[in-house]
Amino acid sequence: MFDKLKELSKDTAIYGVSTMVGRFLTFLLVPFYTHVFSDFEYGIVSNLYIFIAIFNVIFIYGMDAAYLKFAAVTGAGDERDNFSTPFISVFIAGVILSLLIIILKKIIFLTFDLPFDHLKLIYLVVPILFIDAISVIPFIKLRLERQARKFALFKLLNIIVNVCLNLYLILKLKWGIEAVFFSNIAASLVSFLLLFPVVLKNFKIKLRLELLKKLLKFGIPYLPAGLASMFIQGIDRPILGHLTNLGTVGIYNANYKLGIFMMLFVSMFQYAWQPFFLQNAEEKNAKELFSKVLSYFTIAASFILIIVSLFISDIVRINIFGYSIIGKAFWSGLDIVPVILFGYLFNGLYVIFTAGIFIKEKSIYVPFITGLGAVVNIAVNFALIPSMRMMGAAIATLAAYFAMAVCLYIVTQKIYKIEYEYKKMIKIFSSILLTGLLYYSFLYSGHLLFIYKILLMIMFTSWMLLYVVNKSEWDFIKTKILKIGVKNNG
Repeated sequence: MFDKLKELSKDTAIYGVSTMVGRFLTFLLVPFYTHVFSDFEYGIVSNLYIFIAIFNVIFIYGMDAAYLKFAAVTGAGDERDNFSTPFISVFIAGVILSLLIIILKKIIFLTFDLPFDHLKLIYLVVPILFIDAISVIPFIKLRLERQARKFALFKLLNIIVNVCLNLYLILKLKWGIEAVFFSNIAASLVSFLLLFPVVLKNFKIKLRLELLKKLLKFGIPYLPAGLASMFIQGIDRPILGHLTNLGTVGIYNANYKLGIFMMLFVSMFQYAWQPFFLQNAEEKNAKELFSKVLSYFTIAASFILIIVSLFISDIVRINIFGYSIIGKAFWSGLDIVPVILFGYLFNGLYVIFTAGIFIKEKSIYVPFITGLGAVVNIAVNFALIPSMRMMGAAIATLAAYFAMAVCLYIVTQKIYKIEYEYKKMIKIFSSILLTGLLYYSFLYSGHLLFIYKILLMIMFTSWMLLYVVNKSEWDFIKTKILKIGVKNNG
């Protein structure tokens, strides 16, 4: 059993590291775009990619989860049937949806607040959606065959091709925003060509209707949950565009991306956390251990939140070969960064609370909680953007993640009750809120001098060291948490 768990941890590390590297490489395009495009142009790119993210879910309509579920079932056919049926289904659906998008392109552009003089971009978006959709089942096949290294390599090559082509087409050939989508098409095509041997090996021209019915019955319920998740992550951009303008969307999106500092931390933690709680669920002190994990995750995340929030305006101004992290024209949105970071922190708490859902096999709650997050996000966006503009959209993101974390906490406490260290958590969040209140007071009064940032950092650190964490707990972090993290990532 432990050998299998070791294999799981090893694969998790490969998937995790490749995902982190990939996300970082993709993030490098943000400073590039903000130096070569105007805020209006970057707003167009931002909204089109939100459209792509939402329709990626629709193009696959839960067939990825269904294939994972039924890949080993041979009652309705053999292993090749199990691959071919979902692949053909996704292929046919992709063709139909692609045609619908082209037919309804003007309605789509109105919905996502995009100018009609860029309508031709829809013909670049469609191939991205289609190729990415038909690549999903082959990628899952690699995962099922435990070819983690090949999976990670193909994903990284996709991103490298995308980044390199962006640089070449924009800097060398002087293309406009069309280069962004041409680069994506090429990268997606490279991925599919690399996956084509997998398709040839497992494909046959046969659609098993009995199996398809099972796949649809299992997979379709994942569609609303997936859409809700995408709405939380991106619906604020088109709403912001409708209530303000595309230039504001571009500035907002560039600064939203700076949340990568917390997003990467949460993602890396998630890759280690899932196998960790599954391995330790049956231990006698499991709940006490999980309680400690919540406390120490929150402490680590709070330091990232405070440090990045205090010094982000200084970080983005660092000049590297004549370029800053984001273009000067986008600096006006820096005040939303702490709010986005805080939102990702609550997303991390949500990840921790999922342990109870997994252990007790109560995943039925997840779509409802994700749906609640989407509703909160949309409602707060419409309520706050008219008066607060970008800050209103940022608060909507925070509100959505906060609502999801609280809701999941309530649910999991009923099915898998854990006595968390509530006094410690209150101290941590009190310190965060006090530091944040002082930060924004100085910021909006125009008196946020560098020395005040240092003093706020010292104040926060002193409070945490003197009143939150003691020596025995630091020893616990080093011997338990960090040891587990090293094992799962090495």
